[in-house]
Amino acid sequence: MHIVYHLGAHCTDEDRLVRCLLKNRAVLADQGIIVPSPTRYRKLMRDAAVQLRGSTASVENQALILDQIMEESEAERLVLSWDSFLSFPAWVIRGSLYAAAGERIRAFTRIFPDIGTEFCMAIRNPATFVPALQSKVQEKGHADVLNGVDPMSLRWSTAIQEIISRNEGVPMTVWCDEETPLIWPEVLQAVSGHAPGTELVDTDEVVAMIMSEIGFARMQTYCTEHPPESVEQRRRVVTAFLERFARPEKVEMEIDIPGWTHEVVAEMTYRYLEDVEVIRNMPGVTLIEA
Repeated sequence: MHIVYHLGAHCTDEDRLVRCLLKNRAVLADQGIIVPSPTRYRKLMRDAAVQLRGSTASVENQALILDQIMEESEAERLVLSWDSFLSFPAWVIRGSLYAAAGERIRAFTRIFPDIGTEFCMAIRNPATFVPALQSKVQEKGHADVLNGVDPMSLRWSTAIQEIISRNEGVPMTVWCDEETPLIWPEVLQAVSGHAPGTELVDTDEVVAMIMSEIGFARMQTYCTEHPPESVEQRRRVVTAFLERFARPEKVEMEIDIPGWTHEVVAEMTYRYLEDVEVIRNMPGVTLIEA
């Protein structure tokens, strides 16, 4: 068995990925890929990690936990998805992005220490990630996440390096949330590991969210009449229709944080793009790109 941990991050996926895979669980199960409902494992694994206190689970406990996660007796690949594997939202920014991510993920992987592991996650421009996170946290009644934080210092590469260093030899796949509409099929395949050519249903949700209904319908008709023959061709088609039919309110975020001028946002964006370059060259990391 191989376990794939989809780590989020917060304010990127919002469970769309696991919902899509759940809709296709029968097709995936035929390939030995098991996608359990998150209600079966999120609280269970959190409690198990707390109880272990950094030690590894016994063979007996591993079997008991797997029995609660899976209905199936065996699997080639088990997909577990939860953005709070990394951190709960209120603690995402404490000096740096996901400062405790490596330690937390190590605690979860020690539940199944002898099973092969893989990590997958999306990253997002801090200039839009921080406002979205702040809104999410404040809705829950928590304090401002930016208290005492220098937004210019936030780097995803630091968190990723911490995860890798605490989980030596575990491969990691990363993608930019901003590019998700163009690379969604490749993201689904990277997480689930399904065979090339596998037909999945409801794989256009991400594009449909940011495109007008008329534009989305026209794109579907065009793709039916002219099926894309390659990944690159599909991306060109999606890009062309987004240029004409994207919903401005879905692709343009108004940032309303005191002191965040256009110049500040531009500088944060530039540093984010530099950080993506760092991640692209990190050993053990695969970056899915449009």
